[in-house]
Amino acid sequence: MEVNAMLAFDKKHIWHPYSSMGSDHTIFPVLRATGCKFVLADNEQTQLVDGMSSWWCVIHGYNNEKINKALKDQIDNVSHVMFGGLTHFPAVQLAQNLLKFIDHPQLDSVFFADSGSVAVEVSLKMALQYQFSLNHPKKKKFITIRRGYHGDTIGAMSVCDPINSMHSMYGDYLSQNIFVEAPPMVNTLFTSALHDSLQLEDNYNEEENNRALLDMENMMRENHDEVCAVILEPILQGAGGMRLYHPKYLIELKKLCMVFDIPLIFDEIATGFGRTGQAFAFKHCEIYQEKMGVPASQRVDVFPDILCVGKGLTGGYMTLSAVIATKNISSVISAKDTATGGAFMHGPTFMGNPLACAAANKSLEILMKGSWKGMVDNIELQLYKELYVELKNSELYGRLIKTMRIVGAIAVVELLEAIDAEFVQRRLVSKGIFIRPFGKLVYIMPPYIISKEELSTLTTGIKELLFEWDDYQRRTV
Repeated sequence: MEVNAMLAFDKKHIWHPYSSMGSDHTIFPVLRATGCKFVLADNEQTQLVDGMSSWWCVIHGYNNEKINKALKDQIDNVSHVMFGGLTHFPAVQLAQNLLKFIDHPQLDSVFFADSGSVAVEVSLKMALQYQFSLNHPKKKKFITIRRGYHGDTIGAMSVCDPINSMHSMYGDYLSQNIFVEAPPMVNTLFTSALHDSLQLEDNYNEEENNRALLDMENMMRENHDEVCAVILEPILQGAGGMRLYHPKYLIELKKLCMVFDIPLIFDEIATGFGRTGQAFAFKHCEIYQEKMGVPASQRVDVFPDILCVGKGLTGGYMTLSAVIATKNISSVISAKDTATGGAFMHGPTFMGNPLACAAANKSLEILMKGSWKGMVDNIELQLYKELYVELKNSELYGRLIKTMRIVGAIAVVELLEAIDAEFVQRRLVSKGIFIRPFGKLVYIMPPYIISKEELSTLTTGIKELLFEWDDYQRRTV
């Protein structure tokens, strides 16, 4: 099919994420992708450096030879078989690899799901069935922090921010949950590679953090008879604003959950598998306490009762997620004297898909060799030097730019006003890069394998774009 004809058909018949049918927003046709670049199906076969990891999941880059081979080998054996009454080596191996990479003795029961949103749905159902199995049928509400995002399905939407999220129009149809004040943002983390080399201030506000924790504590106390679980994104809130916050909040939250005996769910769909500089974001809590010199006997073991992972799980090759629960959660749900006879009431058709599991096993094998940590640390330092420092010292800071945040392989530039997406896309493509800003946020989350030169292409393009946008705004006022 000729490219223009393809684009015309696409515009007329295909919905894109958060878009309308027949939208005039520019859509770029991709021909192929390798490493950190994809090639457009235009006359010039334009090459773009990808700063988004295809919504944060292509952590090892495109067309990875090792994952390609794993998929080719698996497809010759079995591409799919139902998980009901059957099992297979890729799924069992993946559960073993996941538990090894998570590396926490309490997390030991794995449920495979289809996507990040479905993983959140499963985690909510696990918590509800856990409480029901304990004869607590009134415990049906979830507590979460404002500005959160957990997915687009009905249950997941019910724990997304009801006012500031993209789901506010569905409010009357969703379960009514409890929202509390979000912790204050920080610019960097004390546990990041930046602090080891530069001794940065993290812009932490103790008073605001304590106020947010007090709000959480009060809601736990006032609604204890109805609260099923707490759910939140640890350390970094993603699509709700790319809000980075301090490990101190999670440490104190864990204490509250233990005091009130409330299960804790961590949504690490976006932050898992090394994105923030630790294997999982909740592990920043242990690193923080260690760096602060807290004796091992006095440290708070911050871990979730239920953990949701996805996105980078397969290296971006196939849709797959997992929900990992503690033995306490799984044993209560699995008790034979419950209404379900111990069965957890969820079972997707493509649960434990062998092809997806094969990709995930190879992705985890790559991660467990350990090279990801050095890659992410190098990305973090380069992002700090080429974006944070240069923009902080530019005339744009305070005029166009409100604040910036750097952690792991993530850089966020928050503007004072929303940027025009259409203005952005064509200019960035002309600079040989692809990112996708939303609202007031211009951010990048590149593949871990990105070269120093490719990352510089991204940071240079973003700086040029911001100066162009500032000039455009000033001329059109």
